[in-house]
Amino acid sequence: MLVAPSVLSADFGNLQRDVEEICNSGCDLVHVDVMDGHFVPNLTIGPVVVSAIAKAATKPLDIHLMVENNTFFVELFAPLKPHYISFHIEEEKHPHRLIQKIRSLGIKPAIVLNPHTPPEAVEYLLKDLDMVLLMSVNPGFGGQSFIDNVIPKAFKLNEMRNKINPNCLIEVDGGVNDKNIQLLKNAGVDVVVAGSYVFKHKDKAQAIQSLQI
Repeated sequence: MLVAPSVLSADFGNLQRDVEEICNSGCDLVHVDVMDGHFVPNLTIGPVVVSAIAKAATKPLDIHLMVENNTFFVELFAPLKPHYISFHIEEEKHPHRLIQKIRSLGIKPAIVLNPHTPPEAVEYLLKDLDMVLLMSVNPGFGGQSFIDNVIPKAFKLNEMRNKINPNCLIEVDGGVNDKNIQLLKNAGVDVVVAGSYVFKHKDKAQAIQSLQI
């Protein structure tokens, strides 16, 4: 299991310290939540702060867009060369076109599904994706409780990707901790995003290792 701590839960007064700490503690990716205050009722960070995160990070960036104008934000963050950029299927009229654009920029494209969105929504896009992110909370804020329905959803997506594109990873974001990590592993999940669980833990390395099962 790959672990991508979400910097949304970091101490923004000590952002460099926290990013360096999770990288030194063995995380696999650094998850960056970008929210525009329109698609979700929260406003987070822009390219200046993400650039600072990129400079402090020794692990690849995993940028999760929760925005209305996806193409604008893809172009905004592409110069930072993140490993992944993910966008919400619910907001994009032309997802295949955007997938091609992200890949043309040398970045791995990923699509995000809100808790209510069925995995079938990406069935005809799976062969062109590097990752699908399943939200296990409602997007917009950290510290929410895990929505159990993501488990059967992950099982179904795992069946689909094994038939269509076995190289496509499955990521889950929201309420992940040591109590539900085995359920996610059993469902075929490859990557977990963990914010509060990692950053509020007294030992970040121990928290990350407890998820790398």
